[in-house]
Amino acid sequence: MPELPDVVVYIEALSARIVGQPIGAIRLLSPFILRSVEPPISAFVGHGIESISRLGKRIVFKVTGVGYLVIHLMIAGRFRWLAKGKKPPGRIALAAFDFANGTLVLTEAGTQRRASLHAIASAKDLQNFDRGGIEPLLISFDEFNQRVHLENHTLKRTLTDPRLFSGIGNSYSDEILHRARLSPLLLSSRVTDEQANRLYNATRAILVEWTDKLRAETGERFPEHVTAFREGMAVHGRYGLPCPVCGSPVQRIRYATNETNYCVICQTNGKLLADRAMSRLLKGDWPKSLDELEL
Repeated sequence: MPELPDVVVYIEALSARIVGQPIGAIRLLSPFILRSVEPPISAFVGHGIESISRLGKRIVFKVTGVGYLVIHLMIAGRFRWLAKGKKPPGRIALAAFDFANGTLVLTEAGTQRRASLHAIASAKDLQNFDRGGIEPLLISFDEFNQRVHLENHTLKRTLTDPRLFSGIGNSYSDEILHRARLSPLLLSSRVTDEQANRLYNATRAILVEWTDKLRAETGERFPEHVTAFREGMAVHGRYGLPCPVCGSPVQRIRYATNETNYCVICQTNGKLLADRAMSRLLKGDWPKSLDELEL
């Protein structure tokens, strides 16, 4: 799922192309994409894009004189920018927004249709999409620390909970926790001020660094390779590969369709965290350390 750095770069690329431009046409290419119709989607045609902003992981188009278009890319949703007149790509295209200088296409890979488009009338309606998470780059340490301790969850869940923090998901939470040298399963109620400070600094550093990296990679082009797995990440998506800090193999915890990646040496004092599925199967035979795993 595109997270804060990815969404910021999307918004910058979109703003350079369509802010100030009237919408020539909106083509709904999938019956599942439009989730609300007040005002009707046709009412937005002919009106200009006033601004583009981020609300959590959602992208919001403010359309002059009409309202807002709210797009959530979910896991597999992506944007493509096509030259004027070029046909949207086959089955993965969900919607197309035509402008005088090109066409913005919303796509989604796979068979599940989770990406969404909402048409709403007012800023008050927009509040319904705000999950309540605070912006991690716009808060003080005290505000951050208070949020960390607001509920008692694992740090992985705390960072990715949109009610607590805005824009952080599975990928960058792995990178943040590795940079902070903290276990993803450490309970937030047990986090000390010193650990919270490491987490605060790591959160800000990772999000800024990756936004800058993606911005530099994209340049004046439109972002075409938005992915959760990027070259240069320390642990996310690097199961079995060496940790760039200590060289030990990156480990993982799998659950549902996601997995958490971490370093045993850097983050858990040499202790392997139990993968739910495998530990349930192996029970007492589940290795407790990296040495046992390698035997």
